[in-house]
Amino acid sequence: MNDPLSETPGISRRRLLGTAGAAGAAGIAAGAAGGVASTALARDDAPALTTVGSTSVPFHGKHQAGIVTPPQSRGHLVAFDLAPGQGRKAAAALLRRWTRTAERLTTGEAVADDTGVALDAGPSSLTVTFGFGHSFFGRTGLADRRPASLDPLPDFSSDALDPRRSHGDLWVQLGADDALVAFHALRALQRDAAGTARVRWQMNGFNRSAGATARPMTTRNLMGQIDGTRNPRPEEPDFQERVFVPEGGGPKDPAWMAHGSYAVVRRIRMLLDDWEKLGLREQERVIGRRKDTGAPLTGGSETTELDLEKTGPDGGLVIPAAAHARISAPEANGGAAMLRRPFSFHDGFDERGVPDAGLLFVCWQADPLRGFVPVQRKLDRGDALSPFIRHESSGLFAVPGGCGPDGYVGEELLEG
Repeated sequence: MNDPLSETPGISRRRLLGTAGAAGAAGIAAGAAGGVASTALARDDAPALTTVGSTSVPFHGKHQAGIVTPPQSRGHLVAFDLAPGQGRKAAAALLRRWTRTAERLTTGEAVADDTGVALDAGPSSLTVTFGFGHSFFGRTGLADRRPASLDPLPDFSSDALDPRRSHGDLWVQLGADDALVAFHALRALQRDAAGTARVRWQMNGFNRSAGATARPMTTRNLMGQIDGTRNPRPEEPDFQERVFVPEGGGPKDPAWMAHGSYAVVRRIRMLLDDWEKLGLREQERVIGRRKDTGAPLTGGSETTELDLEKTGPDGGLVIPAAAHARISAPEANGGAAMLRRPFSFHDGFDERGVPDAGLLFVCWQADPLRGFVPVQRKLDRGDALSPFIRHESSGLFAVPGGCGPDGYVGEELLEG
């Protein structure tokens, strides 16, 4: 397929009009009659995008984008396995291709043999994040460079994991505020991988769209709960050490992981029929927070600290002993914290009409054995939310730091 922009050199997706309204009814009619609308859209004097589509997130930097980036409204998670016979050299060539593709797409540029899916859109806050799974290192002859922090996660009693939708050699997280932009990037990366790696599993997610609320708010999950209140914040003094591997690596981290992070990925199905049978009061006691505001049951606003010792008139704990917010709180887990950045998912209904829906849980931390693992172990032992969720897939990926314009993601691992 030819590049749809090849006849208009220097014109990018980003310079095209982003709405049919901007093109005008006459332009639409002309396009239907003779295909001239695309020429009109690509004029040098065409106005810039003025909607959410014009927003871009830098691809280059110390850290990869898509970690501290505000959650986008659309997302794709995809894992690849290297094809038989493809080793370190082929993997390096693939990461170079993927990096060049991501560089272009995140600035709103078309790519070689572009499919045209997102031709009339801007970058829409697109981010592309790459990671390596445990199996990648053995298949590329790099087992001696595999981080100790990438050791497999322990088994949890509540797991019902499907191995076909778990793990993988390579992992890619895509996020964008436009569904077509997100799909376009997914398709471009999959095409880049042809002959080198094949898709192992792929999942689609969504969040609330930008501008859907009167003011910026923490997103809600499909249970209707505000989700992400206790996330560590970049302005906190220990944020970097909690989320990112330090310069030079560390005791368990090789130098190539400097400024990187570890992503735990879990597909968590929500048993919504059972959950929705609970009354509002019961739901709030399961979580330990008010459903409308996200405030702790002990009072205040969404950001008010939990009062884990407060009791009610009956002498019982206001936030129940098994409440999800209590068990997962950093102060109840030796300070363990992780940056949660999930997407919701809905993959239809089964033959009984039960929704296959829930959370594509993605959390980031400098050390999963100090972040995700201790919290999940405690949740596994007595979380009141457990009867209403099912962990159906799992993965742990080493996500290296970012790269500069002359490099590619993973270069220090693959060429160091």
